[in-house]
Amino acid sequence: MRFRHPDGTTVHLAYCTNVHPAETLDGVRAQLRDHCEPVRRRLGRDRLGIGLWLAKEAARTLVNDPSALRALRAELDHRGLEVVTLNGFPYEGFGAEEVKYRVYQPDWTHPDRLAHTTDLARLLAALLPEDVTHGSVSTLPIAWRTPYATDPDAAVTACKALTALAQRLDALAELTGKSVTIGLEPEPGCTVETTADAIAPLTAVGHDRIGVCVDTCHLATSFEDPDTALDALHTAGIPVAKAQLSAALHAEHPHLPEVREALAAFAEPRFLHQTRTLTAAGLRGTDDLDEALAGVSLPDSTPWRSHFHVPLHAPPAPPLTSTLPVLESVLTRLVGGPVPLTRHLEVETYTWQALPAELRPRTRAQLADGIAAELTLARDLLTDLGLKELP
Repeated sequence: MRFRHPDGTTVHLAYCTNVHPAETLDGVRAQLRDHCEPVRRRLGRDRLGIGLWLAKEAARTLVNDPSALRALRAELDHRGLEVVTLNGFPYEGFGAEEVKYRVYQPDWTHPDRLAHTTDLARLLAALLPEDVTHGSVSTLPIAWRTPYATDPDAAVTACKALTALAQRLDALAELTGKSVTIGLEPEPGCTVETTADAIAPLTAVGHDRIGVCVDTCHLATSFEDPDTALDALHTAGIPVAKAQLSAALHAEHPHLPEVREALAAFAEPRFLHQTRTLTAAGLRGTDDLDEALAGVSLPDSTPWRSHFHVPLHAPPAPPLTSTLPVLESVLTRLVGGPVPLTRHLEVETYTWQALPAELRPRTRAQLADGIAAELTLARDLLTDLGLKELP
């Protein structure tokens, strides 16, 4: 979905296909047929943006087989789909029964991360619509905090890898005329947990093709103030490559038994749900929601937020809610001003099948309905900010 900002810039809205995880190219093509095109039809659109997740195997197939890449591009066109952004955070195994800490491997100290992200940038340059010259790829925020923090060489290694990536992106732009920007995606528990944490390593890289992907669930979970976060990035000259529109789980009164019971329904074995609370002494947290619920390590006198991407249009029932207001504040800053701070927006609710059983979609049709409803909400927020939906 495309929108015209009042300054004339085209802003793209997509949804991320990591909600339909597939490791192979055949699986990706099935996603387009079974999920993406049905969502487009529900929205009554001739064209729908999708943020593709290409796992290692699918990406390597496309890199090694130019005819397969051309066929994918043709299929996107045939199904009324377009790609301006990729999700390059998960490397493989995102559809596994247990993902948890595995999603952070390989990190930016490992050569496989550089190779994979280079592949994604080259593929995106080939998949961009003819009238689009700029693409974006979100990626791991360098590494999970351990064992990175105890490795004296890790920071230097990661910086060298990101610098090498920037040089490859320059060469790609020279060769293709397509500019691709990579965005580190701050996430709780990682080396780059917050947007503030991103400033030092990105300043060290010092290249305008390497910036930040602002995920509004992650930002909210870490209790970051949107204005402070975005002001700091702007002052440091760090671009917002893309924004992922997502909402975290919020519990205002976590000391109450009924609140803990409601939260327990969201503690599940597949994904990591880092949980945070902001106290007078600073931010406190656990690596997972069940850890927060099981012990006394997390103070419960102040609100809790958990890294659980809840559907944008359907916050959980009381006594829980979502951080949708944070998303709205971030969106206002990103595209509600005289000049948009990013051109790529992506709804990223990948946890539909991790919701409590009574809230999960039971059929493909129900899932398509839910994704279409999320995109409708995002569309309405954008038009309320003065952007005009384009055909």
